[in-house]
Amino acid sequence: MSCGSEGKSLPPTSAFAGDDGRAEPALTAALDDFASGRARLDQVVAVLARSRVLVPVLAHEVPDGGIGQDGEREATTGVVALRTPDGRTALPVFSGIDALTLWRADARPVPAEAARAAASALAEGWSLLVLDPAGPQTLVVPRPAVQALAAGMEWVPAVNDGVVRTEVADAIVRAVNGVPHVRTVTVEPGLRSDVAVVLGLAPGLDRATLTAVLDSVNTRLAADPLVAQADSLELRPVAAD
Repeated sequence: MSCGSEGKSLPPTSAFAGDDGRAEPALTAALDDFASGRARLDQVVAVLARSRVLVPVLAHEVPDGGIGQDGEREATTGVVALRTPDGRTALPVFSGIDALTLWRADARPVPAEAARAAASALAEGWSLLVLDPAGPQTLVVPRPAVQALAAGMEWVPAVNDGVVRTEVADAIVRAVNGVPHVRTVTVEPGLRSDVAVVLGLAPGLDRATLTAVLDSVNTRLAADPLVAQADSLELRPVAAD
């Protein structure tokens, strides 16, 4: 993951005046359990929702003209973003000062509730959180979980134990039903995305018609709030029997 642009600084808080920066034992244990396969992602997110995290703030120089009275270049601070391999933007957060130092020793830690960090990320238009991006255990918190954290709600993933949740699968089928040339719809866990939507299409479609069908499917899926509980979707057009 690469660093992106800085956003707004988090406002100061006195809720953590006595915080020594150490990781909370419950969160460390949850991350270890997830890394070893003893815990699911949603179980770790549930622990994260009750945890304090550290948000990194970095100083960066003011562009041309930012010269102080003493001749030194002025600097401002801001929350930094990460660019994920799939092109999305994430807010890095840290379980403790040791994990933060592994990532950037020059970052200033700002303690915050995970819910507040999630709300700040969404306010910046960033869809993900990445917990401890330099390790020792890294966790990518997907968009629906970030939204649930920010709202103070429990996150129920669209896919659990290799099965797409019934409500999400049914919503996908309802949304796609009626699209011309789509004869069957099957929903299953994705290979590159959270959920795969397998579309059984009428044979012999030309490229323009196929594009129109896929655009229509995407539009319908994007408009359904239940479907939005899946972090990402992939469409798999196949020839219907």
